[in-house]
Amino acid sequence: MGKKQIQPTFGQIKEAYKRIKTVVHKTPVLSCSSINHMVQAHLFFKCENFQKTGSFKFRGASNCVFSLSDKEAISGVVTHSSGNHAAALSLSARMKNIPAYIVMPSSAPKVKVEAVKGYGGIVTFCHPTLQAREETAQKIINEKHAHLIHPYNNYKIIAGQGTAALELIKEIDDLDIIAAPVGGGGLLSGAAITAKSQKKNIQVIGCEPENADDAFRSKKAGYIIPSENPDTIADGLLTSLGTKTFPIIRDLVDDIVLVSENEIVNAMRLVFERMKIVIEPSAAVPLGALISGALDAKGRKVGIIVSGGNIDIKNISSIISKK
Repeated sequence: MGKKQIQPTFGQIKEAYKRIKTVVHKTPVLSCSSINHMVQAHLFFKCENFQKTGSFKFRGASNCVFSLSDKEAISGVVTHSSGNHAAALSLSARMKNIPAYIVMPSSAPKVKVEAVKGYGGIVTFCHPTLQAREETAQKIINEKHAHLIHPYNNYKIIAGQGTAALELIKEIDDLDIIAAPVGGGGLLSGAAITAKSQKKNIQVIGCEPENADDAFRSKKAGYIIPSENPDTIADGLLTSLGTKTFPIIRDLVDDIVLVSENEIVNAMRLVFERMKIVIEPSAAVPLGALISGALDAKGRKVGIIVSGGNIDIKNISSIISKK
């Protein structure tokens, strides 16, 4: 019996790139000599904080939406999310002139709700539990016949996210390591398929908060261990791995390293001060791993996927002043 084919294939990631390259930003790759000197490595930051809606999530969402036939798309799309995926799906749907029904918990920050509405999302609130979110989304599906687009447990989402690594490798073709944050695993699994298809000896490293370490534990165990009461400022990394992302991470990702809350804050502060760009806490986790030594890359070339820059301006000073 032959080895099972990894899904999505690299071919499907290339197809995704052809599909979305006219609607996504080709985000810049930046470097910083002072940070390079600090970690004794050559770092290349793929800045998805400059992507439309402020995160890599627009890649996967647009790939899903623009994959729909006109007949499939007419009823719109639905998801449950209070974060970057909600905004990304809302804008993608607006660009295709179809409705996006977004189920958000009643506890969602007002700034995120307003962002989703600003991108054209039709918001329905529910109780802040996974069961309530899923049940509310299903009710919308039953009423509107909209297509459910999961934030990460979807092969087209994974393929779309993999295009960030595809652009990075095209620009910097001799990387030794690609590092990315991991929550639900869409970005990391897409990056792993892309990287391993292009360069067999490249290392792919997932970076995760110590206080939300389910991916680390799942990879060590060989099966999904759900997240339990995660408590981290990296709020984009609170979700557990999905049934579609976990096998890719298990088979293709070389390691997952853990980063403390202090190290996340230090990395954010460093990027603000030295690179003069705004990143969200989740995006700082890979650099935190390098600064702390959890990821030792001395003398090597490292591509870091900076996942996003969506942070409430009112919270920046309180976050970066934490010790």
